[in-house]
Parts: sequence; structure tokens; C-alpha cells
Amino acid sequence: MEIEIFILFCLVLFFASFVHTAIGFGLLLVSTPIFALFTDIQTAIIYLLFPTIAINIFSIYNSGNFLYAIKKYLPLAILTTIGTAIGTQLLINFQSDLFKILLALVIFFYLFSKKLHINYSWIKNKPKSSLLTFGIGSGLIGGLTNAIGPFLIIYTLESKYKKNELIQATNLCFLFGKLTQLILFSINDVLTYEQSLNSLFLTPVVLIGFYFGIKIKDKINEDNYRKIIKILLTFIALLLIYQSIV
Repeated sequence: MEIEIFILFCLVLFFASFVHTAIGFGLLLVSTPIFALFTDIQTAIIYLLFPTIAINIFSIYNSGNFLYAIKKYLPLAILTTIGTAIGTQLLINFQSDLFKILLALVIFFYLFSKKLHINYSWIKNKPKSSLLTFGIGSGLIGGLTNAIGPFLIIYTLESKYKKNELIQATNLCFLFGKLTQLILFSINDVLTYEQSLNSLFLTPVVLIGFYFGIKIKDKINEDNYRKIIKILLTFIALLLIYQSIV
């Protein structure tokens, strides 16, 4: 990796990890499309493997009740893992640009769904089917584009998860997904030694961003928290469309 690109990736990761720690997600949503502007989507995902694993572990632990969180959100994490495995295998074998456009459309659909008077009450009324749908669906999208967050955000927000619950649930799913991708990339011989080193060298940056993110995390109330998420989703959807058509 050229030194200029490495420095740029470090700056992007610092900002993305700061956002991730402050509001509970964002590392992959912010960094992946920017990374992919300078490389292919698969390489971008590989570069983010170890940084993501690191920040997921720290985020879950920092939210408290580490073992309880794993036990409580394990079913959702298992379902997202299955979806991630399917999506990652598709990514390895096929082009993913169309899936990124689809992801952007899904984000916009969620952002404007209230104006369309779409009823999400089925998520709470049918917890088992909604868990299955959003678990597999988010994992599939995550495996294809690395942006596992939107479906999980829809599910957790509409399920009325509180801030710490959302952070724990989403990061546990991210963690399981990244470990799954690490295994699949290794099995399929697409993870090179150089890529692994680049991913490891980028990891300290997210820990620095994590430290500064902790400083402001508790200062964000629930209403502002949701507003930040929607603004971030809009920004990412536009980035995904731009990346896919240029």
C-alpha cells in the first residue's frame, strides 16, 4: 500500500471509529465506501477485518455486562453470521456493485418510510419472524458490501432497543460477521500476507478513535442519537450510489 493511501485510510479510520464509539456503529458504514474508492470492495473489506474486530470487542466490553450481552443477543448474532457467510461467498465469486446500489435504496426506503406511512409494528408483533428476517438480511448485505448496519439499525430501533442495548447487539453481530469473513477469506485463499499486515497496521488507529469517542458517548441523548444515525445513513447511501456509478 502506498504511504499516501495508508495515511488517508488512517484518517478515515480515526473519524469512523470516533463516530462508531460515540453512537454505537459507523466504522464500516463510513470507512468501507471510502476505502473502496481507492481499491475494490473485497480488498476494502479485508483491510477493515482486524480494525473492526478490535473495536467491536472494545465496544461490547465498554458497554458493560459483557457476558450477559453475548448471551442475550446470541440468536441475532448467529443469524447474521449465517447471512454474512452467504454474502461473503457471493462476494468472492461475483461482482458486488449492484448490491451496493441495492443497499443505498434500502437505506433511503427506511429514511422515508414514515412519509410513506409504512407500518413496522410487525417487528414487535412477530418477534421470531422479524428476528429471522433482519438477522439473515443484515448479514447477507454485510457480507456483500461490509455495511451490515442499516438492517440492524432498523431492527433495533423499531424493537425499541435502548442506546447501550443497540451498541451491544450491533457490535456482537459485527464481531461474529468479521470472524466469519476472516475464516472464509482464508479458506478461499483470497487473504494475502500483505493484506493481513496492512489490516493489522491500521488497527491501532481505531483504538485511538475509540478512546476519544468514549469521551463524548454519554453526552449524546437518545433523540440526538437517532438524528445522528439518520444523517449518517443518508450520507452513506449517497456515497454508495456515487461509488457505484462513477
